[in-house]
Parts: sequence; structure tokens; C-alpha cells
Amino acid sequence: MPRSLRRLLHLVLFCPLSKGLQSRMPAVKVKYLLLVWVGILLVSWVLYMQYSSYSELCRGHVCHMVICDHYRRGIIAGSACKALCEERTLNLQRCLSTSSTHQVYTGMWKEKAVVIKCGIEELANGEGVPGSALRAESSLFDKPARGTSMDEFREMLHSFLKESLGEQASLVTLVARVVTLADVNQDGKVSLAEAKSVWALLQVPELLVLLALAGREHTPRLLGFCGHLYVTERVAHSALWRLEVPPALQPVVPEAVGVALNRWLAPAWPRRARISIGLLEFVEDAFHGAYGSFLMCDSGPARVGYSQQYDCKMADLRGVVSEAAVRGYLRGRPCQTNSDCTYGHDCTATCDRLARQCNTEVMQPNLAKVCALLQTFLLFGTPADLHADLDKQLRTCVTLSGLASQMEVHHSLVLNNLKTLLWKKISNTKYS
Repeated sequence: MPRSLRRLLHLVLFCPLSKGLQSRMPAVKVKYLLLVWVGILLVSWVLYMQYSSYSELCRGHVCHMVICDHYRRGIIAGSACKALCEERTLNLQRCLSTSSTHQVYTGMWKEKAVVIKCGIEELANGEGVPGSALRAESSLFDKPARGTSMDEFREMLHSFLKESLGEQASLVTLVARVVTLADVNQDGKVSLAEAKSVWALLQVPELLVLLALAGREHTPRLLGFCGHLYVTERVAHSALWRLEVPPALQPVVPEAVGVALNRWLAPAWPRRARISIGLLEFVEDAFHGAYGSFLMCDSGPARVGYSQQYDCKMADLRGVVSEAAVRGYLRGRPCQTNSDCTYGHDCTATCDRLARQCNTEVMQPNLAKVCALLQTFLLFGTPADLHADLDKQLRTCVTLSGLASQMEVHHSLVLNNLKTLLWKKISNTKYS
């Protein structure tokens, strides 16, 4: 470092501006040194927490090893197996995992940006033991058994889908779609490896939602799979808010700072309105789909994304669950308070204090949860002539209950009013 620069740095850091402070020079030096050391310790702690969190959460190499081992042994098959294990044209790149049992990575495949997902829920107890990962994952591929006929496999699929989605007249169509998905080489037959793969795939709750809501505008497309590893299209913006304060910094960064920065980085209001309309349309899709109703049991901003054109896309469907599955979980469940009757993050039913059992109707419907999200995402920056009306409609929306008597006409009316209000404001503009 040049002498002149060192002298300037010394003057800035250690030389007081007034003669009155010169007598306190040693104290000033100590204060500055303490601040520097505290800063170094803080940065070191954050880096350590980030590294330990990454090494714990990001275990894609385990998924790759298990999947490719089973593929080479002929146990599983899939449309992405060759690219993943032989050609190496499908690679796990940046880790996005928020749970060690659900691995999420970005990647490129066939010149498209993709997301690769793989569950390793069975590995926790065998961590560190040689070969434990392979043994634990083998149980995922033990059905159907060798000798199972095609009719028996279709019956297995129908029974599983009926249990997961409830009794639906359209389940036959969904079974046919699953069988078509399993037939990777499109020879009109389903091999044992193909059947094992698609059966393991169906055990992943998010995959079931992807299949049930396939073809919808706001649902990511399933591009391929290998065993229970699956590939979907990547959503350009994977969350409503662009900035997420790392857990290690949350104790020292005020919440108001994060909120202010996210508002500053958020898209312009007309674009947020377009995203919000898409989210409301997804609520319609989930409410009465071809294969039953689905509940949003985690409607946080990290689950909702949007494309480069500001069209809403659900970036993470793990919080979306079939109503039949939630009712089955709550039915007969013992409870003391309403909090004992919670499925997922926020699908909560009431507790019957006399019977000490949960009721099966969720208190807050999807629309009310989405409106609560829109109060923070959409309301700020609203044009002055629209603010009062939009605020009033969102307040009405968040008070909706999940009672069956309200679910049809009232909910549809509130949802359509919101969509109409937003469309009127942005229609016939470049944002429409």
C-alpha cells in the first residue's frame, strides 16, 4: 500500500477532528479496534452458519448416487435417467434446498432452464453408515412386485389415487395418464422398472398435485423423471419477494428493513396486479379441479413465483394438498385446542371440545389466505383512485370462512369482484 494512502487511512481512522478529542486518543483507538473485532466476529459467524447450513441442506450428490445406482441395476427407469446417469447432460447446479429431506437444484436440460427435485426422507437414520443410503432407498422401489399384471397395476393406481384424492368419477382418466407417463419408451407396455419408478413418484405429494393440475396455466410443467427424482420447468422468479434475509442474519436485521427493501425491489404496481390476477386464477383451479379440490396449506410468498412476463406460476406446490387428504388426517384426531387440528403450516380446523376430536372443515379457505398475502404484496403503491376500493375488498376477503355454506356463491362473488377490479385498471395497457 502506498505511504500516502496509509497516512490518509490513519488520519481517517485514528485522528480526531478537534483538538479537544486528542487527549482521548487511546480511548478512541480502543473503541475503533473493538468495533473492527466485533465486525470480524460477526462476519465470521455468518459465514460459518451459511457453510454449515449449506452442507446440511444440500445433499444432491446422495440423490444422484442412489438414483443412478438403481438405474444401472435395472430397478428403475424414466425419461430423464439417460441424461442424468449416462450422458450427463442433466446436471445438478445451484442448490435451492430448504430441507435436507427434499433436495432442490437448478439445472439445464435440452437447452431449457429446469428445476430438479429429489426426496431422501429415509436417509436420516443411516447417515454416515456405508451403503445405508442405497439400502434405505431400496424400500421406495419395492412395489409393484414382480409378476404383477397390468390390470393389477391399474387397480393399485386407482386405489392409491382414490385414497389420496377422494372418490372422483374422473380417476380413470388420471390412471390412464399415469400409465402413459410410466411408458417411457412408448412401446405400449409398462416394464417392471417403469412401474416401480412411477409408483415411487406418486408417493411424492407435490408430484401428485403436478399431475392433477397438469395443463393449467399457473402450474409448472413436469418435464421428466428418473425413479422418484423429477424435473420441472424453472420459474424465472421463484418467490414474490426478491430479497430473503438469511436465517443467520435475521436476529440482527430488523424486519422493517427487509420489508422496505422488498417493496423497493418489487415490480411496478400494474405488474403486481397482473401477478395477483394469476394467483386468484390458481385459487379457482385448485378449488374445483377435475380431480377434486386442493387446499393451500402454506400460502407464503416463497411458494408463489412469476415468469419474465409477470404471469403467476406456483414455484413450489409442496404446500398444496388435496382436500381429501386433509380431511382424512383430521378425521377422528384427538385434540385439546384448535392448534392440535393443523395440517401443514396453516390448514387449521376447529376442535370439538366435548368430543375432544377435530372437525374436518378447515376454518380459513384458500381465497382468504391469498387475500392476506395480497394485502402485503399488492396494496402498497396502489393508484389513489383504486386504493380505498381494493383495500375494502381485500378486508372482506380475508374474513371469509371455510364453512361449506359459504364456499360456493359467496367465495366466487368475492373472487370475481377482485379480478374485475384489477383487470379494469390494467386492461388496454401494456401490462395486460
